[in-house]
Amino acid sequence: MTVTAEGPLPRTAYDVTVVGAGVVGCAIARELARHPRLRVALVEAQDDVGQGTSKANTAILHTGFDATPGTLEARLVRGGYGRLSVFAAESGIPVEHVGALLVAWDEEQLAALPGLARKAERNACTDTRMMGPDELYEREPHLGPGALGALHVPGESIVCPWTTTLAYATQAVRAGVDLHLDAGVRDVVPEAGGHRLTTTRGTLCTRYLVNAAGLHADTLDRRLGHEDFTVTPRRGQLLVYDEFARPLVRHILLPVPTALGKGVLVAPTVHGNVLLGPTAEDLDDKRATQSTAEGLALLRDKGRRVLPALLDEEVTAVYAGLRAATEHDDYRITAHPGQAYVTVGGIRSTGLTASMAIAAHVTGLLAGTGLDLGPVREPEPVTMPNLGATAPRPHQRPELVAADPEYAALVCHCERVSRGEIRDALTSTIPPRTLEGLRRRTRARSGRCQGAYCGAAVRELLERGLGERDGT
Repeated sequence: MTVTAEGPLPRTAYDVTVVGAGVVGCAIARELARHPRLRVALVEAQDDVGQGTSKANTAILHTGFDATPGTLEARLVRGGYGRLSVFAAESGIPVEHVGALLVAWDEEQLAALPGLARKAERNACTDTRMMGPDELYEREPHLGPGALGALHVPGESIVCPWTTTLAYATQAVRAGVDLHLDAGVRDVVPEAGGHRLTTTRGTLCTRYLVNAAGLHADTLDRRLGHEDFTVTPRRGQLLVYDEFARPLVRHILLPVPTALGKGVLVAPTVHGNVLLGPTAEDLDDKRATQSTAEGLALLRDKGRRVLPALLDEEVTAVYAGLRAATEHDDYRITAHPGQAYVTVGGIRSTGLTASMAIAAHVTGLLAGTGLDLGPVREPEPVTMPNLGATAPRPHQRPELVAADPEYAALVCHCERVSRGEIRDALTSTIPPRTLEGLRRRTRARSGRCQGAYCGAAVRELLERGLGERDGT
Protein backbone atom coordinates (compact mmCIF):
# COMPACT_ATOMS: atom_id res chain seq x y z
CA MET A 1 0.00 0.00 0.00
CA THR A 2 1.31 3.44 -0.96
CA VAL A 3 0.40 6.98 0.05
CA THR A 4 2.69 9.69 -1.33
CA ALA A 5 2.59 13.45 -0.90
CA GLU A 6 5.95 14.50 -2.32
CA GLY A 7 8.59 13.40 -4.78
CA PRO A 8 8.19 12.19 -8.36
CA LEU A 9 5.34 9.91 -9.39
CA PRO A 10 5.97 6.31 -10.51
CA ARG A 11 7.17 5.82 -14.07
CA THR A 12 5.34 2.55 -14.63
CA ALA A 13 1.93 3.06 -16.23
CA TYR A 14 -1.24 2.40 -14.25
CA ASP A 15 -4.20 0.47 -15.60
CA VAL A 16 -6.67 3.03 -14.23
CA THR A 17 -6.15 6.45 -12.71
CA VAL A 18 -8.93 8.24 -10.83
CA VAL A 19 -8.53 12.02 -10.66
CA GLY A 20 -10.08 13.49 -7.52
CA ALA A 21 -10.09 11.97 -4.01
CA GLY A 22 -13.45 13.26 -2.87
CA VAL A 23 -16.09 10.86 -1.62
CA VAL A 24 -16.95 9.75 -5.18
CA GLY A 25 -13.36 9.37 -6.35
CA CYS A 26 -12.44 7.40 -3.24
CA ALA A 27 -15.50 5.16 -3.70
CA ILE A 28 -14.47 4.48 -7.30
CA ALA A 29 -10.91 3.64 -6.23
CA ARG A 30 -12.28 1.30 -3.57
CA GLU A 31 -14.51 -0.44 -6.13
CA LEU A 32 -11.61 -0.87 -8.55
CA ALA A 33 -9.52 -2.30 -5.71
CA ARG A 34 -11.92 -5.27 -5.70
CA HIS A 35 -10.12 -6.32 -8.88
CA PRO A 36 -6.59 -7.05 -7.63
CA ARG A 37 -5.12 -7.58 -11.09
CA LEU A 38 -5.56 -3.88 -11.85
CA ARG A 39 -2.91 -1.32 -10.97
CA VAL A 40 -4.87 1.71 -9.79
CA ALA A 41 -3.88 5.26 -8.84
CA LEU A 42 -5.96 7.85 -7.02
CA VAL A 43 -4.65 11.35 -7.69
CA GLU A 44 -5.61 14.37 -5.58
CA ALA A 45 -4.58 18.01 -5.93
CA GLN A 46 -4.83 18.80 -2.22
CA ASP A 47 -3.06 17.40 0.85
CA ASP A 48 -5.78 15.02 2.02
CA VAL A 49 -8.75 13.04 0.81
CA GLY A 50 -12.18 14.65 1.00
CA GLN A 51 -10.87 18.20 0.91
CA GLY A 52 -13.45 19.70 -1.45
CA THR A 53 -17.22 19.42 -1.51
CA SER A 54 -17.01 16.17 0.45
CA LYS A 55 -15.94 17.88 3.68
CA ALA A 56 -18.55 20.67 3.62
CA ASN A 57 -21.99 19.23 3.01
CA THR A 58 -25.13 18.66 5.08
CA ALA A 59 -24.12 15.09 5.96
CA ILE A 60 -27.47 13.53 5.07
CA LEU A 61 -27.98 9.96 3.88
CA HIS A 62 -30.76 10.53 1.35
CA THR A 63 -33.50 8.08 0.40
CA GLY A 64 -33.86 9.86 -2.94
CA PHE A 65 -37.54 10.49 -2.25
CA ASP A 66 -37.50 13.85 -4.05
CA ALA A 67 -35.19 12.99 -6.97
CA THR A 68 -36.55 13.31 -10.49
CA PRO A 69 -37.93 9.84 -11.27
CA GLY A 70 -36.19 8.00 -14.07
CA THR A 71 -32.94 9.94 -13.86
CA LEU A 72 -29.54 8.39 -13.34
CA GLU A 73 -29.27 10.36 -10.10
CA ALA A 74 -32.52 8.88 -8.77
CA ARG A 75 -31.35 5.35 -9.54
CA LEU A 76 -27.89 5.77 -8.08
CA VAL A 77 -29.04 7.59 -4.95
CA ARG A 78 -31.53 4.83 -4.22
CA GLY A 79 -28.92 2.12 -4.84
CA GLY A 80 -26.24 3.99 -2.95
CA TYR A 81 -28.49 4.44 0.08
CA GLY A 82 -28.65 0.69 0.63
CA ARG A 83 -24.98 0.07 -0.13
CA LEU A 84 -23.70 2.83 2.13
CA SER A 85 -26.06 1.82 4.95
CA VAL A 86 -24.54 -1.67 4.95
CA PHE A 87 -20.96 -0.43 4.56
CA ALA A 88 -21.39 2.06 7.41
CA ALA A 89 -22.68 -0.64 9.75
CA GLU A 90 -19.73 -2.89 8.86
CA SER A 91 -17.09 -0.15 9.11
CA GLY A 92 -18.11 1.83 12.19
CA ILE A 93 -19.26 4.92 10.28
CA PRO A 94 -21.83 6.65 12.50
CA VAL A 95 -25.37 6.80 11.09
CA GLU A 96 -28.57 7.85 12.84
CA HIS A 97 -31.94 7.04 11.29
CA VAL A 98 -33.73 10.13 12.55
CA GLY A 99 -36.15 10.57 9.64
CA ALA A 100 -37.15 13.84 7.99
CA LEU A 101 -40.16 16.12 8.14
CA LEU A 102 -40.91 18.20 5.05
CA VAL A 103 -42.69 21.10 6.73
CA ALA A 104 -45.38 23.18 5.03
CA TRP A 105 -45.68 26.79 6.22
CA ASP A 106 -48.46 27.99 3.90
CA GLU A 107 -51.36 26.58 1.88
CA GLU A 108 -49.36 26.41 -1.34
CA GLN A 109 -46.64 24.33 0.30
CA LEU A 110 -49.24 22.13 1.99
CA ALA A 111 -50.90 21.49 -1.38
CA ALA A 112 -47.52 20.43 -2.79
CA LEU A 113 -46.93 17.65 -0.24
CA PRO A 114 -49.19 14.98 -1.82
CA GLY A 115 -47.33 15.41 -5.09
CA LEU A 116 -44.02 14.96 -3.31
CA ALA A 117 -45.39 11.80 -1.69
CA ARG A 118 -46.33 10.47 -5.14
CA LYS A 119 -42.86 11.34 -6.44
CA ALA A 120 -41.35 9.48 -3.48
CA GLU A 121 -43.41 6.41 -4.34
CA ARG A 122 -42.17 6.53 -7.94
CA ASN A 123 -38.65 6.55 -6.48
CA ALA A 124 -39.41 3.34 -4.53
CA CYS A 125 -39.71 5.28 -1.26
CA THR A 126 -43.09 3.96 -0.21
CA ASP A 127 -43.18 4.67 3.53
CA THR A 128 -43.83 8.41 3.49
CA ARG A 129 -47.04 9.74 5.03
CA MET A 130 -48.84 12.99 5.59
CA MET A 131 -48.90 14.46 9.08
CA GLY A 132 -51.25 17.07 10.51
CA PRO A 133 -50.16 20.00 12.69
CA ASP A 134 -51.10 18.32 15.98
CA GLU A 135 -48.85 15.32 15.40
CA LEU A 136 -46.17 17.54 13.88
CA TYR A 137 -45.90 19.68 17.02
CA GLU A 138 -46.05 16.60 19.21
CA ARG A 139 -43.02 15.25 17.39
CA GLU A 140 -41.23 18.61 17.20
CA PRO A 141 -42.42 20.74 20.12
CA HIS A 142 -39.83 23.47 19.51
CA LEU A 143 -40.95 24.06 15.92
CA GLY A 144 -41.87 27.67 15.17
CA PRO A 145 -45.55 28.67 15.14
CA GLY A 146 -47.70 28.47 12.04
CA ALA A 147 -46.74 25.11 10.47
CA LEU A 148 -49.75 23.54 8.71
CA GLY A 149 -48.50 19.98 8.34
CA ALA A 150 -45.66 17.86 7.05
CA LEU A 151 -44.64 14.91 4.95
CA HIS A 152 -42.81 12.34 7.07
CA VAL A 153 -39.92 10.54 5.33
CA PRO A 154 -38.73 8.00 7.93
CA GLY A 155 -35.75 6.70 5.94
CA GLU A 156 -33.81 9.97 5.78
CA SER A 157 -30.74 9.69 7.98
CA ILE A 158 -27.62 11.52 9.11
CA VAL A 159 -24.09 10.23 8.55
CA CYS A 160 -20.47 11.27 9.05
CA PRO A 161 -19.18 12.39 5.63
CA TRP A 162 -15.54 12.65 6.69
CA THR A 163 -15.34 9.11 8.04
CA THR A 164 -17.11 7.77 4.95
CA THR A 165 -14.58 9.26 2.54
CA LEU A 166 -11.65 8.17 4.69
CA ALA A 167 -13.05 4.64 5.02
CA TYR A 168 -13.28 4.26 1.23
CA ALA A 169 -9.75 5.57 0.74
CA THR A 170 -8.32 3.45 3.56
CA GLN A 171 -9.82 0.27 2.19
CA ALA A 172 -8.63 1.14 -1.32
CA VAL A 173 -5.04 1.84 -0.23
CA ARG A 174 -4.86 -1.30 1.90
CA ALA A 175 -6.03 -3.29 -1.12
CA GLY A 176 -3.22 -1.91 -3.28
CA VAL A 177 -4.36 1.44 -4.70
CA ASP A 178 -1.64 4.12 -4.83
CA LEU A 179 -2.87 7.43 -3.39
CA HIS A 180 -0.91 10.44 -4.64
CA LEU A 181 -1.65 13.68 -2.75
CA ASP A 182 -0.56 17.21 -3.67
CA ALA A 183 -0.61 16.08 -7.30
CA GLY A 184 -2.89 18.53 -9.11
CA VAL A 185 -3.48 17.62 -12.75
CA ARG A 186 -2.35 20.45 -15.01
CA ASP A 187 -2.74 18.76 -18.39
CA VAL A 188 -3.74 15.46 -19.94
CA VAL A 189 -2.61 14.28 -23.35
CA PRO A 190 -3.97 11.16 -25.10
CA GLU A 191 -1.20 8.92 -26.34
CA ALA A 192 -0.83 5.44 -27.72
CA GLY A 193 -2.18 3.02 -25.16
CA GLY A 194 -3.73 5.59 -22.84
CA HIS A 195 -3.09 9.01 -21.34
CA ARG A 196 -0.19 11.04 -20.04
CA LEU A 197 -1.05 13.30 -17.10
CA THR A 198 1.10 16.26 -16.20
CA THR A 199 0.75 16.99 -12.49
CA THR A 200 2.36 19.30 -9.98
CA ARG A 201 4.56 16.35 -8.99
CA GLY A 202 5.54 15.23 -12.45
CA THR A 203 4.19 12.91 -15.12
CA LEU A 204 1.92 9.91 -14.69
CA CYS A 205 0.85 7.49 -17.43
CA THR A 206 -2.32 5.43 -17.39
CA ARG A 207 -4.28 3.20 -19.75
CA TYR A 208 -7.72 4.31 -18.55
CA LEU A 209 -8.74 7.58 -16.95
CA VAL A 210 -11.66 8.43 -14.64
CA ASN A 211 -12.45 12.11 -14.15
CA ALA A 212 -13.94 12.57 -10.68
CA ALA A 213 -12.48 16.05 -10.24
CA GLY A 214 -15.64 17.60 -8.77
CA LEU A 215 -15.67 21.35 -9.26
CA HIS A 216 -12.96 21.00 -11.88
CA ALA A 217 -14.45 18.07 -13.79
CA ASP A 218 -15.55 20.30 -16.67
CA THR A 219 -12.03 21.72 -17.06
CA LEU A 220 -10.49 18.25 -17.34
CA ASP A 221 -13.30 17.18 -19.68
CA ARG A 222 -12.54 20.06 -22.04
CA ARG A 223 -8.88 19.14 -22.16
CA LEU A 224 -10.00 15.85 -23.68
CA GLY A 225 -12.18 17.60 -26.25
CA HIS A 226 -15.63 17.51 -24.63
CA GLU A 227 -18.11 20.35 -24.03
CA ASP A 228 -20.84 18.36 -22.28
CA PHE A 229 -21.35 20.53 -19.20
CA THR A 230 -20.15 23.54 -17.26
CA VAL A 231 -19.69 23.48 -13.51
CA THR A 232 -21.09 26.51 -11.72
CA PRO A 233 -19.91 26.48 -8.11
CA ARG A 234 -22.94 26.78 -5.84
CA ARG A 235 -21.91 27.96 -2.40
CA GLY A 236 -23.67 26.61 0.64
CA GLN A 237 -22.97 28.35 3.94
CA LEU A 238 -23.87 26.60 7.18
CA LEU A 239 -23.99 27.32 10.89
CA VAL A 240 -23.06 24.63 13.41
CA TYR A 241 -24.70 24.97 16.82
CA ASP A 242 -23.35 23.63 20.09
CA GLU A 243 -24.31 20.25 21.52
CA PHE A 244 -26.58 22.03 24.02
CA ALA A 245 -28.91 22.73 21.06
CA ARG A 246 -29.31 19.05 20.19
CA PRO A 247 -32.47 18.45 22.33
CA LEU A 248 -34.30 21.11 20.31
CA VAL A 249 -34.69 18.94 17.19
CA ARG A 250 -35.53 15.27 16.68
CA HIS A 251 -35.78 15.01 12.89
CA ILE A 252 -34.23 16.56 9.81
CA LEU A 253 -36.51 19.57 9.21
CA LEU A 254 -36.79 20.24 5.48
CA PRO A 255 -38.52 23.03 3.58
CA VAL A 256 -40.52 22.36 0.43
CA PRO A 257 -37.76 22.23 -2.24
CA THR A 258 -37.18 24.78 -4.98
CA ALA A 259 -35.34 24.72 -8.31
CA LEU A 260 -32.13 25.79 -6.51
CA GLY A 261 -32.13 22.81 -4.17
CA LYS A 262 -33.57 21.48 -0.99
CA GLY A 263 -33.43 24.88 0.69
CA VAL A 264 -32.40 25.78 4.23
CA LEU A 265 -32.80 22.91 6.65
CA VAL A 266 -32.33 22.33 10.33
CA ALA A 267 -30.75 18.97 11.09
CA PRO A 268 -29.04 17.16 13.93
CA THR A 269 -25.61 15.73 13.22
CA VAL A 270 -24.13 12.40 14.25
CA HIS A 271 -21.60 14.39 16.29
CA GLY A 272 -24.32 15.84 18.53
CA ASN A 273 -24.54 19.31 16.99
CA VAL A 274 -27.30 21.01 15.00
CA LEU A 275 -26.82 22.32 11.45
CA LEU A 276 -28.62 25.30 9.95
CA GLY A 277 -28.20 25.77 6.19
CA PRO A 278 -27.18 25.72 3.47
CA THR A 279 -27.52 28.81 1.34
CA ALA A 280 -27.53 28.36 -2.46
CA GLU A 281 -25.40 31.00 -4.18
CA ASP A 282 -24.24 30.49 -7.76
CA LEU A 283 -20.75 31.96 -8.18
CA ASP A 284 -17.94 32.21 -10.71
CA ASP A 285 -15.04 31.52 -8.34
CA LYS A 286 -14.37 27.83 -7.60
CA ARG A 287 -12.33 28.82 -4.56
CA ALA A 288 -14.94 31.03 -2.85
CA THR A 289 -15.47 29.00 0.30
CA GLN A 290 -15.57 31.99 2.63
CA SER A 291 -18.69 32.83 4.63
CA THR A 292 -20.45 36.16 4.28
CA ALA A 293 -22.40 38.36 6.66
CA GLU A 294 -25.32 38.36 4.23
CA GLY A 295 -25.38 34.58 3.98
CA LEU A 296 -25.27 34.04 7.72
CA ALA A 297 -27.98 36.66 8.27
CA LEU A 298 -30.18 34.82 5.76
CA LEU A 299 -29.65 31.55 7.62
CA ARG A 300 -30.56 33.10 10.95
CA ASP A 301 -33.70 34.60 9.42
CA LYS A 302 -34.75 31.22 8.03
CA GLY A 303 -33.86 29.43 11.25
CA ARG A 304 -35.83 31.86 13.37
CA ARG A 305 -39.04 30.74 11.68
CA VAL A 306 -38.30 27.01 11.73
CA LEU A 307 -36.79 26.65 15.22
CA PRO A 308 -36.82 29.97 17.11
CA ALA A 309 -35.06 28.63 20.22
CA LEU A 310 -32.08 27.59 18.10
CA LEU A 311 -31.08 31.24 17.66
CA ASP A 312 -30.49 31.51 21.42
CA GLU A 313 -27.86 28.74 21.35
CA GLU A 314 -24.11 29.09 20.84
CA VAL A 315 -22.62 28.74 17.36
CA THR A 316 -19.47 26.64 17.49
CA ALA A 317 -18.52 26.76 13.81
CA VAL A 318 -19.35 28.36 10.47
CA TYR A 319 -18.35 26.83 7.17
CA ALA A 320 -19.13 26.96 3.47
CA GLY A 321 -18.86 24.38 0.71
CA LEU A 322 -19.17 24.53 -3.05
CA ARG A 323 -21.44 22.12 -4.89
CA ALA A 324 -20.72 21.17 -8.50
CA ALA A 325 -23.94 22.46 -10.07
CA THR A 326 -24.32 22.27 -13.86
CA GLU A 327 -26.87 23.39 -16.44
CA HIS A 328 -28.28 19.85 -16.43
CA ASP A 329 -30.77 18.28 -14.02
CA ASP A 330 -28.90 14.99 -13.77
CA TYR A 331 -25.46 13.57 -13.12
CA ARG A 332 -23.10 13.76 -16.11
CA ILE A 333 -21.52 10.30 -16.05
CA THR A 334 -20.34 9.42 -19.55
CA ALA A 335 -18.07 6.79 -21.05
CA HIS A 336 -15.88 7.70 -24.03
CA PRO A 337 -14.77 4.28 -25.33
CA GLY A 338 -12.51 5.67 -28.04
CA GLN A 339 -10.50 7.52 -25.41
CA ALA A 340 -10.52 4.92 -22.60
CA TYR A 341 -12.05 7.64 -20.47
CA VAL A 342 -15.05 8.10 -18.17
CA THR A 343 -16.38 11.47 -17.00
CA VAL A 344 -18.05 11.65 -13.59
CA GLY A 345 -19.41 15.19 -13.46
CA GLY A 346 -22.25 17.22 -12.00
CA ILE A 347 -22.32 15.22 -8.77
CA ARG A 348 -24.19 17.44 -6.34
CA SER A 349 -24.91 17.01 -2.63
CA THR A 350 -26.51 13.60 -3.19
CA GLY A 351 -23.10 12.27 -4.21
CA LEU A 352 -22.31 11.19 -0.65
CA THR A 353 -25.32 8.87 -0.61
CA ALA A 354 -24.87 7.70 -4.19
CA SER A 355 -21.09 7.23 -3.98
CA MET A 356 -20.93 3.42 -3.84
CA ALA A 357 -23.55 3.02 -6.57
CA ILE A 358 -21.72 5.58 -8.71
CA ALA A 359 -18.53 3.57 -8.21
CA ALA A 360 -20.19 0.34 -9.37
CA HIS A 361 -21.73 2.14 -12.36
CA VAL A 362 -18.40 3.68 -13.40
CA THR A 363 -16.60 0.36 -13.07
CA GLY A 364 -19.22 -1.17 -15.36
CA LEU A 365 -18.67 1.63 -17.89
CA LEU A 366 -14.92 1.00 -17.79
CA ALA A 367 -15.52 -2.66 -18.52
CA GLY A 368 -17.77 -1.62 -21.40
CA THR A 369 -14.96 0.47 -22.89
CA GLY A 370 -12.69 -2.58 -23.00
CA LEU A 371 -11.03 -2.74 -19.59
CA ASP A 372 -10.54 -6.33 -18.47
CA LEU A 373 -11.38 -6.14 -14.78
CA GLY A 374 -10.13 -9.60 -13.98
CA PRO A 375 -11.19 -11.64 -10.95
CA VAL A 376 -12.90 -10.16 -7.91
CA ARG A 377 -11.45 -10.29 -4.42
CA GLU A 378 -13.24 -8.44 -1.65
CA PRO A 379 -10.91 -6.09 0.23
CA GLU A 380 -10.26 -6.63 3.90
CA PRO A 381 -12.89 -4.95 6.09
CA VAL A 382 -11.98 -1.68 7.77
CA THR A 383 -13.01 -0.51 11.22
CA MET A 384 -13.05 3.26 11.56
CA PRO A 385 -13.06 5.22 14.82
CA ASN A 386 -16.73 5.86 15.60
CA LEU A 387 -17.01 9.61 16.18
CA GLY A 388 -20.76 9.56 16.72
CA ALA A 389 -22.20 11.20 19.81
CA THR A 390 -24.23 8.10 20.66
CA ALA A 391 -21.20 5.78 20.63
CA PRO A 392 -18.88 5.44 23.64
CA ARG A 393 -15.57 7.18 23.16
CA PRO A 394 -12.37 5.23 23.95
CA HIS A 395 -11.93 6.86 27.37
CA GLN A 396 -15.34 5.42 28.33
CA ARG A 397 -14.32 1.86 27.46
CA PRO A 398 -12.57 0.23 30.46
CA GLU A 399 -11.05 -2.58 28.41
CA LEU A 400 -9.28 -0.10 26.09
CA VAL A 401 -8.04 2.06 28.94
CA ALA A 402 -6.76 -0.99 30.83
CA ALA A 403 -4.83 -2.12 27.76
CA ASP A 404 -3.52 1.36 26.94
CA PRO A 405 -3.77 4.26 29.44
CA GLU A 406 -3.23 6.75 26.61
CA TYR A 407 -6.96 6.37 25.83
CA ALA A 408 -7.73 7.88 29.25
CA ALA A 409 -5.53 10.94 28.76
CA LEU A 410 -7.94 13.53 27.35
CA VAL A 411 -6.47 16.29 25.23
CA CYS A 412 -9.64 17.86 23.78
CA HIS A 413 -12.16 17.94 26.60
CA CYS A 414 -15.02 19.43 24.58
CA GLU A 415 -15.05 16.44 22.23
CA ARG A 416 -13.47 13.96 24.67
CA VAL A 417 -10.50 13.14 22.43
CA SER A 418 -7.59 11.28 24.00
CA ARG A 419 -3.89 11.14 23.23
CA GLY A 420 -4.39 7.53 22.18
CA GLU A 421 -6.88 8.53 19.47
CA ILE A 422 -4.58 11.24 18.14
CA ARG A 423 -1.69 8.80 18.09
CA ASP A 424 -3.83 6.26 16.20
CA ALA A 425 -4.80 8.87 13.61
CA LEU A 426 -1.17 9.91 13.11
CA THR A 427 -0.10 6.29 12.53
CA SER A 428 -3.11 5.28 10.40
CA THR A 429 -3.07 4.15 6.77
CA ILE A 430 -3.78 7.68 5.54
CA PRO A 431 -2.50 9.92 8.33
CA PRO A 432 -3.39 13.62 8.58
CA ARG A 433 -0.84 16.20 7.55
CA THR A 434 -2.58 19.24 9.01
CA LEU A 435 -4.61 20.24 12.05
CA GLU A 436 -7.75 20.25 9.93
CA GLY A 437 -7.03 16.72 8.76
CA LEU A 438 -6.57 15.64 12.36
CA ARG A 439 -9.83 17.36 13.30
CA ARG A 440 -11.76 15.36 10.70
CA ARG A 441 -10.29 12.10 11.96
CA THR A 442 -10.71 12.67 15.70
CA ARG A 443 -12.89 15.79 16.24
CA ALA A 444 -10.07 17.39 18.22
CA ARG A 445 -10.67 21.19 18.25
CA SER A 446 -14.26 20.78 16.99
CA GLY A 447 -16.06 21.55 20.25
CA ARG A 448 -17.38 24.71 21.82
CA CYS A 449 -13.94 26.17 22.57
CA GLN A 450 -12.75 25.52 18.96
CA GLY A 451 -9.25 24.72 20.20
CA ALA A 452 -8.83 27.66 22.56
CA TYR A 453 -8.07 25.24 25.39
CA CYS A 454 -6.54 22.25 23.59
CA GLY A 455 -5.11 23.84 20.43
CA ALA A 456 -1.49 24.07 21.57
CA ALA A 457 -1.41 20.50 22.89
CA VAL A 458 -3.05 19.13 19.72
CA ARG A 459 -0.59 21.03 17.53
CA GLU A 460 2.36 19.70 19.54
CA LEU A 461 1.14 16.11 19.13
CA LEU A 462 0.62 16.63 15.39
CA GLU A 463 4.05 18.17 14.86
CA ARG A 464 5.70 15.46 16.92
CA GLY A 465 3.93 12.79 14.87
CA LEU A 466 4.89 14.46 11.59
CA GLY A 467 8.47 14.71 12.76
CA GLU A 468 8.58 11.02 13.67
CA ARG A 469 7.18 10.09 10.24
CA ASP A 470 9.73 12.29 8.49
CA GLY A 471 12.56 11.05 10.69
CA THR A 472 13.32 14.50 12.12
